Amino acid sequence: MKRKMAALVLGNADYPAGDELDNPVNDAEDICAKLQSYDFEVILGTDCSNADMEKKLKKFRKLLETHDVGMFFFAGHGMQIDGSNYLLAVDTDGSSEIDAKHSSLSLDKVVDVMAKSNASTKIIVLDACRNNPWERAWHRDVSMRGLASVYAPKGTIIGFATSPGELASDGTGRNGTYTEALLQHIDAEDCPVETMFKRVRNTVAAATKGKQTTWEHTSLAGEFYFNIGIDKLVEEYDETALADGLFGLDTSKLSHDIIKDLKSYNWYVQNPALLKLDEKSVKRMSLNNLFVLGRNIYQAACGSSGAADVFIEDFVARTAKFQTKKRKALLDGMLFEIFFDSTGHLRPKIKGGYFDEVFDLQKVPALKASFDFIADTLAAAGANFIELPGRGHELNVTVSTKKEKKGYLVEAVFVGGKDLLQPPEADWDDLDGIPSYSKTVIERLNGNLSQQLVVPQRLLNVTYTPATVGEDDVLLIPRGWTIKQT
Repeated sequence: MKRKMAALVLGNADYPAGDELDNPVNDAEDICAKLQSYDFEVILGTDCSNADMEKKLKKFRKLLETHDVGMFFFAGHGMQIDGSNYLLAVDTDGSSEIDAKHSSLSLDKVVDVMAKSNASTKIIVLDACRNNPWERAWHRDVSMRGLASVYAPKGTIIGFATSPGELASDGTGRNGTYTEALLQHIDAEDCPVETMFKRVRNTVAAATKGKQTTWEHTSLAGEFYFNIGIDKLVEEYDETALADGLFGLDTSKLSHDIIKDLKSYNWYVQNPALLKLDEKSVKRMSLNNLFVLGRNIYQAACGSSGAADVFIEDFVARTAKFQTKKRKALLDGMLFEIFFDSTGHLRPKIKGGYFDEVFDLQKVPALKASFDFIADTLAAAGANFIELPGRGHELNVTVSTKKEKKGYLVEAVFVGGKDLLQPPEADWDDLDGIPSYSKTVIERLNGNLSQQLVVPQRLLNVTYTPATVGEDDVLLIPRGWTIKQT
């Protein structure tokens, strides 16, 4: 399910005096950050020389050998010479058209590199029609302004900031007008890229009072989405199961009746409901209903339902006689509930009440498919974890402390050589200005680390320094501490 996507993002602004631009470096950096949030592997270049641009294009060509989607973005000066387009480096020689051609990056070369790559989807975005800085010196006709029309090879879409022959606005804020509109619309969920570009066109037209018209040339065969919804990432279950806020209850069905009772927040209703879940009843239940049932079992356990708690802890024995695919659907739902909310979006913080108990089930070989399912789903959704839950990888952590009179003060939490201890956003100092701390011990701190690093405790190897820190020693934690993901 995970898409392999790569991008080359270039933004040139530091041109010779009089030709410099305000926004392209910001444009490139912001597009880079946005693409990385969608799990693109990005090569970023700003204020590049011609040699730098050629070098990065060569690196991009190599990257495309192993990626399904390729994207090229350029912000800066662009021009057409003899019907071909060129993207200007900060050291492009403008002495003549011939010099400029041979000291700029040819758009035809970019198109050719992407067309001959293994990527099935190619996206080229050019915020590069601002002006030709040497137009007057070369005695050019105004009809040669902007970029020329470009042929889009199979599987390619090319987006221009303007129609052929027109000029683009450099923008009045942080970004160019075109890039600003692109950043505004790229996050639209399940929006095909062609539709996104149409939205960008409307926004640019409004921002420039109709003076700038964006343009695309496309030969895409299939759909591409930047922000793809969970229902398109997961084929095993319906949208109403993945975004179970849309799930409609029909209490004439036993599975729906159990779900209704589990949603009651009443232990006296929740606990008897799970007694109805047995081998015979499960045979009549659909995979989607069992998936939603698994979500609600986990949710009820987090709400202190004793029967749901016992069901999770005794899952192997309780489901041993269930059909394999139906047992999997139940566990898939429980795992999904940990990471995804009722709209099918990743939770900002996992629902961790029974995180360890559920992930202890990973030790059972017969349940491996469910942990592959959640790992693949999280990867496809672009989840940002140090170690991807479900893969079963161990994580080594070192907690650095300093001996104080009242205990050991936790100063850093190192993973992979980086300190991940994040200072609180709010002011947690006492009224007299003295920093405030909470007291804990190794066992409880390890549990907190497990939750914040999203790694089961059995896979978390924690070392404390100095080595004199003991199991019963008091640990002082700065109030409001968090662990930042890398």
